[in-house]
Amino acid sequence: MMTIKTKRAGRLTAAILMLLAATAPVGTPALAQAVDLQSASMAEAINDDDAQASNAVVEPQFERSSDAAEQQQAGDFYCGERKLGQWFYCERPKAKPSAPQPSAKPSAQPQQSSTAQLKAITKQLDELKARAIIEPTEANVIAYVRYQREQLDRASTFSDTWQRALWQNPDIDYTLQRPVSTVGKRAWTDNRAATRDQVLSRLGQRYGMFYFFAQSCAACEVFSPILRSVAESHRITVMAVSTDGGPSRQFPNYVVDSGQRQRMGVPLATPALVLFDTVTRKTVPVGFGVMSADEVMERIFMLTNSKPGGDF
Repeated sequence: MMTIKTKRAGRLTAAILMLLAATAPVGTPALAQAVDLQSASMAEAINDDDAQASNAVVEPQFERSSDAAEQQQAGDFYCGERKLGQWFYCERPKAKPSAPQPSAKPSAQPQQSSTAQLKAITKQLDELKARAIIEPTEANVIAYVRYQREQLDRASTFSDTWQRALWQNPDIDYTLQRPVSTVGKRAWTDNRAATRDQVLSRLGQRYGMFYFFAQSCAACEVFSPILRSVAESHRITVMAVSTDGGPSRQFPNYVVDSGQRQRMGVPLATPALVLFDTVTRKTVPVGFGVMSADEVMERIFMLTNSKPGGDF
């Protein structure tokens, strides 16, 4: 590049040559010599400037404007109208959408219910048994026996735990209400019989019994003496009713059925024993067929002195 100094030297040389040309005749050697001298001077000046330019680093000078409005206007023209986009830093690069966070690991599958596990065990046991029967090889039989033994051990553990729980929790031990051991059962039976006899001894004050029989009924011949002994021992009044008009040796003061059975709703079965409550004027069937004395007293005691489910 040519500097300001070089330009000035060139202009000065040109002025001198123009002066010489004006005073010298055309085509003289002096004019040609002057022209050659101007060309050599300008070439030398240009060479010097090129050497200086190659050795020196010229920093470009930019004129900075302090006016923000002008900068904004220039930016709008450069970026807005030309729509150069983010590749020329006119627009900030858009942030990449964040990768979706991996969802939480799916929770483990719910544990199989105990009912399903028990069904699976039963199914596997049946399968091993069937395989051992269909293909009775030593391996199949051993597999079945071993699996069956595992289930027997599990059942034994359950039974043992059950027994220990009953021993330590009397509220769930049913044998305390109904003993099963020989000593306990005897004590419970004796105590129950004493309570029952005490109740039945006062039963005749409120209740009476209707006894439906028939002369042609063989079962009535067996049951009549049993009922008579119970009535006498507990002083309970018995009204014997003959359904066929025939007499009874155990109850000579019988009456013939004249609609009593139908009014009480007693089925056509003999012998039939029915309690009659003189307070409520209601009948309570006790039983049909032949019954032992102890069974008759037990039924009467339960029907008159306990609620359903209260004795168990």
